[in-house]
Amino acid sequence: MERNLTHIALFAALIAVLGLIPKIDLAAGVPITAQSLGIMLCGTVLGAKRGALAVLLFLGLVAAGLPLLSGGRGGIGVFAGPSVGFLVGFPVAAFVAGWVMERTTLSPAVAATAASVIGGIGVLYVFGIIGMAVVLGKTLGEAAFLAGAFLPGDAVKAVIAGLVTQSLSRMRPASLLSRA
Repeated sequence: MERNLTHIALFAALIAVLGLIPKIDLAAGVPITAQSLGIMLCGTVLGAKRGALAVLLFLGLVAAGLPLLSGGRGGIGVFAGPSVGFLVGFPVAAFVAGWVMERTTLSPAVAATAASVIGGIGVLYVFGIIGMAVVLGKTLGEAAFLAGAFLPGDAVKAVIAGLVTQSLSRMRPASLLSRA
């Protein structure tokens, strides 16, 4: 129990640290950030439940007003902006990535990359596109076009998540809780 709480807190902190990388704003008002890499790693390393809990802890801290999102953003107001769909989708994306990771017998690198693509890109984009469409008053097609700007960077992050997960599994196999 104590170890699980430590892992959850550690990965919530990892997501926050990835927010220190300066944000790049797009025309749609949704920034390009490294924090989605943290979401992917939460699922691939911690597994479905613990990964989602780490993200929920992070979002709770953001909602409480801590400036943990890229660009030093925080507070309940961030849940009313164009990135709301991505924020709401963060825990679901981590859960799905962890669920995929837990159920595949592929090598950790391949499994983690696939899990990151399915959860950290596919699921996250569904939520993000819907959120952008609602907040920006766009059609789903227009919002999907805007979200397409994130795809190359997120594909790179999925590969990085696969490589990091593979490295962890080689160095300390017990640290890969999604495979425990």
